[in-house]
Amino acid sequence: MTTPRQPITILMAEDDPDDRLMTREAFAECRLGNPLHFVADGEELMDYLHRRGAYADEARYPMPGLILLDLNMPRKDGREALRELKADPELRQIPVVILTTSKAEEDVSASYRDGANSFITKPVSFGALIDVVQALGRYWLQIVDLPAEPGRGRE
Repeated sequence: MTTPRQPITILMAEDDPDDRLMTREAFAECRLGNPLHFVADGEELMDYLHRRGAYADEARYPMPGLILLDLNMPRKDGREALRELKADPELRQIPVVILTTSKAEEDVSASYRDGANSFITKPVSFGALIDVVQALGRYWLQIVDLPAEPGRGRE
């Protein structure tokens, strides 16, 4: 008998408040009940994952089972954050989906080389974003088997 899946937490690193709002609305429209948290850049992403500063409360900021990562952010961009995350033995198992405006072949190639699990160019319309979120939900939240307890010390 299989145990029902616990909804995984999704963490999105995105500096644009409008993109964060549209993503939250797309998740609601698609009826994805997974907890969705946001950070504004790669520095905050690493603080969240390492439970530093404002993100020290494990109950309030659970370890994500999936990270949606923008490449172009201030302070520490997504490229740097991806390399740092995938170099950390306690974090590297967390799947990372690049969700960015870039269509540059060098960004696609570098993202996969650095350990990204998927690369998606952000759609420009809300309807297309809903399609992307539905596909993400189907694939990452229904089809794929993810570790039960991702991240720190749970490999």
